[in-house]
Amino acid sequence: MLLHLNIQNFAIVRSLDIDWRSGMTTITGETGAGKSIAIDALGLCLGDRAVTNVVRPNCKKAELSATFDISKNSMAMQWLEKNEISFEENECILRRLISAEGRSKAFINGSQVPLVQLKEIGQQLINIHGQHEHQLIVKASEQRQILDNYAEHKSLLDTLQFHFKQWQSLNHESNKLQESQSQRNAQRQLLQYQVNELDEFALAEGEFEQLDNDYKRHSNSQQLLDISLQALQNLSENEQFNITDSLRSTCEKINTLAALDPNIGQLSNQLNESLLQLEDANDELRNYYERLELDPQTYQIIEERFSTAVQLAKKHQISPENLTQFHQKLTQELALISGDESRLDVIYQEIETAEANYLSCAKELTQSRIAAAKTLSLKISESMHELNMEHGQFKVSVIANEVTTNENIKLTSHGLDDISFLISLNPGQQLAAMNKVASGGELSRISLAMQVILADKIITPTLIFDEVDVGISGPTAAMVGTKLQQLAKNTQVICVTHLPQVACKGHQQLFVTKLTDGEHTETKVTELSSDGRVQEIARLLAGNKITDNSIANAQELLAS
Repeated sequence: MLLHLNIQNFAIVRSLDIDWRSGMTTITGETGAGKSIAIDALGLCLGDRAVTNVVRPNCKKAELSATFDISKNSMAMQWLEKNEISFEENECILRRLISAEGRSKAFINGSQVPLVQLKEIGQQLINIHGQHEHQLIVKASEQRQILDNYAEHKSLLDTLQFHFKQWQSLNHESNKLQESQSQRNAQRQLLQYQVNELDEFALAEGEFEQLDNDYKRHSNSQQLLDISLQALQNLSENEQFNITDSLRSTCEKINTLAALDPNIGQLSNQLNESLLQLEDANDELRNYYERLELDPQTYQIIEERFSTAVQLAKKHQISPENLTQFHQKLTQELALISGDESRLDVIYQEIETAEANYLSCAKELTQSRIAAAKTLSLKISESMHELNMEHGQFKVSVIANEVTTNENIKLTSHGLDDISFLISLNPGQQLAAMNKVASGGELSRISLAMQVILADKIITPTLIFDEVDVGISGPTAAMVGTKLQQLAKNTQVICVTHLPQVACKGHQQLFVTKLTDGEHTETKVTELSSDGRVQEIARLLAGNKITDNSIANAQELLAS
């Protein structure tokens, strides 16, 4: 429940602190005094959009904070825990700072949060019914929501919406695949041709690098033979002079010297090692030269495969080294496109399944709505009688649209039912749509009757009624006050009103006044004492000229 509201520099409020009690609180005051200002401030604490003119003139910012007791509000505590916002002593404090430029900051228990989180937690704390809410009940969407709230089949609605979203998503996927089918067919044909060509060539991973080496070796074979032969001649084959014979002779002479003088032993060893290495190199070069007898047929095969690889790479505008990876990529793309065709076959079956699940759930939802409509119609009719519409009849009409063929299926996220509120206000009058029969005042009374009936279906611990009793007077007003007071037995009720019959039913009464010194205007809210309540109820009864009779009437109202 709401415990405390603090308002600083908001509209015409300079500073205001309001403590709220359990039960029913009524807020009264003269016209234009700002009776709804506390409700407006609460709305901002709950995440309403801020505008620049909410800040008091000549002030930099407005600050609003609302404190709630959540000790019996498990939903609010679960939300705070889920969003990792700490709370102490079972209190939740919503705070809003709004600059004169319209920028705002939101806080929950001291932690700055996005504005959307104020809205989310606010739905667990307060339900506000505005003075123009009766205008909404003539809309089909609002009538459907009222019935669904009364029926309390949220889990059924959630299941229906799940099946609807699944059906909608599958149809979107199907339409997308169908729209691109011709383009996909052309692309598949091209890919199939390219993949077949590369499959036939079948270049292995790393093969082109080997082809490149082999091609260079075969195409330069004569030069390799000539140079290697010349090198062999220089190393060992030339009988007149070669490096190997010359080095061998030199080693023999140095070995002779080393036998005579040990000081050149190391030099002798170095030369002998060099001779061994030179002989090994000569043997390797001879082996290489002998293997250079290249096969022309092999060269032709290598040349053809190398040229084909280069041509394919040029055709696809890639380097030959990347041809294998490109082949794999095209193969994967072809598989995906072929998979889309297979997916189309499967998706039709999935759509039928999702559709069947939806229709089954929609049928169950229809039955639940029909059952709830009967009891809601009876309750609202009874409430209309109590609210001075003694001949009033109310009916919630639920028409289930039958589905016969796939062509006329129009699934929606809220089911297949047409829901409308019908009323008759006079004997013999046919039931008709509300906006065609009821006046604004009658709509207001019917709306209030609905709110009172639906209030016990709402788990929020605080209900606020902002002048929902407009257009009501006399015995009807007394009955409205009684209904709100009954509601306050289980829920905190806050009601902004101008009716003495409603104001007297409050367990707490707040009085709103507007003060001005000619230059500045300020709104004050005070809690009325017993005597103060008598005076205020008398003012509401008689106007500004309070008489002994109005005082007596006020005392009688409060006593009742």
